[in-house]
Amino acid sequence: MSFSVAAAVFPVIFIGELPDKTMFASLVLSSRGRPVAVWFGAAGAFLVHVVIATTVGVALFKILPNNVVDALVALMFLGGAIFAYREGDKDESELVTHEAATHQRVVTTAFAVIFIAEWGDLTQILTANLAAHYHSALSVGVGAVAALWTVALLAVVGGQGLLRYVPMTIVRRVTAGVLLVLAVVAAYSAVTA
Repeated sequence: MSFSVAAAVFPVIFIGELPDKTMFASLVLSSRGRPVAVWFGAAGAFLVHVVIATTVGVALFKILPNNVVDALVALMFLGGAIFAYREGDKDESELVTHEAATHQRVVTTAFAVIFIAEWGDLTQILTANLAAHYHSALSVGVGAVAALWTVALLAVVGGQGLLRYVPMTIVRRVTAGVLLVLAVVAAYSAVTA
C-alpha cells in the first residue's frame, strides 16, 4: 500500500465525481430519506465499483459496449423522473408519511441507484486506468474510495439542508426535470456511441 499513490488518486477522483450524476442522485436521495442511510447505500455502491474497477474493470469495459451502459442509465433516469413527477402530485404531509414508512429501504435504494448509475462512469474509468498505471490496485482503491465517499458525504449533507428552505413538492418537480434531462443525455450517448 502506497499512501503517496492514494493521495495522488484522491483529488483526481474527487474532482471527477463532483459534477457527476451520482453526486446529484445522492443529494436527491438524501432529501427524501435519512442522510446516514443514503450515505451507507452510496458508500457501499462506490466500494463495489472501485473493487470492480481496480481488479477487472479494464476487462469489463472491453466486454460491455458503452451504448448498452448508456441505454440502461437512460432508462433508470427516465424511470426516476416519472416516479419523482408522480410523487410531486402528492400532498406534502402524505409524502412525509410515505417516506417515514420506507426508511428501511433507503440504504438499498441508494445502493441500487448509485450502483447502476456508476457503470461506465468517468470516475470508474479513471479508477481502472489509474490502477493499471500505478500497478497498485489497493493504493488506487483506497484513494478512489476515500474521494467518492467524501463526495457522497457532501451530497447527503447538502440534500438534508435543502429541505429547510424548499418544500418537498418543489424538490420532486425539479428532480423529475433534472432526471429527464439526464435520461435524454444518456439516451443520446447510447444512440451516438
